[in-house]
Amino acid sequence: MYVSAAAALLALLPPLALSHGLITTPPSRPAGPSLVANCGAGVNTAITQDNTSYVEQLPRLAAADKAYNPAKCNLWLCKGLQFADNPAANIQTWRAGQTVPLKIWLRIPHEGIANVSVVDTKSNAVVGEMLKVWDRGYAPGKSEKDVPLAQREFSVTVPEGLEQKCAVAGDCVLQWWWFGTGAKQTYESCVDFAIAATSGYKERAFTS
Repeated sequence: MYVSAAAALLALLPPLALSHGLITTPPSRPAGPSLVANCGAGVNTAITQDNTSYVEQLPRLAAADKAYNPAKCNLWLCKGLQFADNPAANIQTWRAGQTVPLKIWLRIPHEGIANVSVVDTKSNAVVGEMLKVWDRGYAPGKSEKDVPLAQREFSVTVPEGLEQKCAVAGDCVLQWWWFGTGAKQTYESCVDFAIAATSGYKERAFTS
């Protein structure tokens, strides 16, 4: 039986009880065939085995796979998860000023920093101001129940001025980003959305 180098490397990785999390509401990007095609089987296996896992383990798995296409995979945007794998039912349609409730599954917490922001998927740059920021004390404790509810369930407001930049689903994502400062590991989870046109809106100039 053929075993890819990436799969073999994954099997050798030590089991680590480190921080893990993702967005559960609204639905976040899942794994799928486009992830395999662009990032390789090893990355897909790592994510499907634990969809809350961290980004730093993925580059070495990807590099060991002949299918890896760095430009299309883009591991540091949404953990490499692909828009093409996201079912149409998961794509959100929002309007400027709308309040969007979020729920985060913090399966294994480790204290660190976090933010929620709109990200331009072409440049992997934050658009405008971050919508939510924790500059310290995010996800403390040893289990999910130790994490303050306000860090697991909260709302953000859709900013104005995205009607052109984010009019097409896939051009922007709402990304939750968390870095465990002790574990030195990064977690990313993305929601795909499109901004509905609003009559009389004024395009706002953002700096990225």
